[in-house]
Amino acid sequence: MAALVAYLHFLSIFALFALLSVEHVLFKTPLDLRRARSLVITDLAYGICAGLVLVTGIARVLWYGKGWQYYLHNGVFHAKVGLFILVALLSILPTFVFLNWRHALKAGQVPEPSARQVALVTWSIRIELLLLLVMPLLAALMARGYGISG
Repeated sequence: MAALVAYLHFLSIFALFALLSVEHVLFKTPLDLRRARSLVITDLAYGICAGLVLVTGIARVLWYGKGWQYYLHNGVFHAKVGLFILVALLSILPTFVFLNWRHALKAGQVPEPSARQVALVTWSIRIELLLLLVMPLLAALMARGYGISG
């Protein structure tokens, strides 16, 4: 069971990164109806994957990993969780923008984000991607015993 939970954790992380990359590619102006709808769906899938990363990560810490005591006293683990929280906070902006498009999309209208929204969402996604790239390094360090405090 531990291997299955680890596999699901890794798979959800890969899917999270892939979906965020898709958002980055799709979010270009001018938008069309199909891309705008795809962005809303992709962002929903991204949120679901983030939830899976969290649930499987908690399962690994509590039941299938090295024991919660190991993680509790590991600074690298705390940095990794902190980055995950930061990514989650950064993802609020794109999600808010995409959710605000629902009424326009239901009416068959193409959303028209402002230049400021485009810049903020684009940079938010880019920073999220960058932070997600750091997390496997932290995981590799943690797996090799770095970050353990007395």
